[in-house]
Amino acid sequence: MLLLSTPPDRHTPLEDALALFTGTGLVALSVQFLQAADLITGQIAGLSLVLAYASGWSFGLLFFVLNLPFYGFAIARMGWRFTIKTFLAVALMSALTELMGRLVSLDVAHPALAAFFAGITAGTGLLVLFRHGATLGGVGIMALYIQDKIAIRAGVIQLGFDALVFIVAAFLFPSATVAWSLAGAVLLNVLITLNHRRDRYIAT
Repeated sequence: MLLLSTPPDRHTPLEDALALFTGTGLVALSVQFLQAADLITGQIAGLSLVLAYASGWSFGLLFFVLNLPFYGFAIARMGWRFTIKTFLAVALMSALTELMGRLVSLDVAHPALAAFFAGITAGTGLLVLFRHGATLGGVGIMALYIQDKIAIRAGVIQLGFDALVFIVAAFLFPSATVAWSLAGAVLLNVLITLNHRRDRYIAT
């Protein structure tokens, strides 16, 4: 009889570590696409981009700091395991974004391409994190909690919050910027809605 040291429904520490690097790396790459075309996105990442454009401050620092208030909720509602993974993911995402900003230079011919690739890379990266019991903080924490409790898809919840961000952005940015940014955010959340369901994937 084969004995398993880890329950079959739980990822190993190595699998989690690789997932954190993969997921945060993809999302950090999406930020490079957005910044190359001066686009924005939703949630805390979107707010961090807006503030970074307006102030000249570092996106990575803003993203890390703005996520801090959500960890108390995560501990109380989602537990320490989820919170620690999420904290590590946010810290890694902040660091990778700053590193890529110094080492990677993207020249995007049209904002539509930036929106498409940002949506694809961010959506895929978040799916990897979700399936390993982590998020990139902020709205993602509440979205996964609500999905688990009342079966509203995480992607739908995030899209609702994103709508609020873009309503504000409509007063601050050119209409074309908002339109292409919104297209990328919709693509991201459609990917999550179609591919992340608690009843299909339950490993943690």
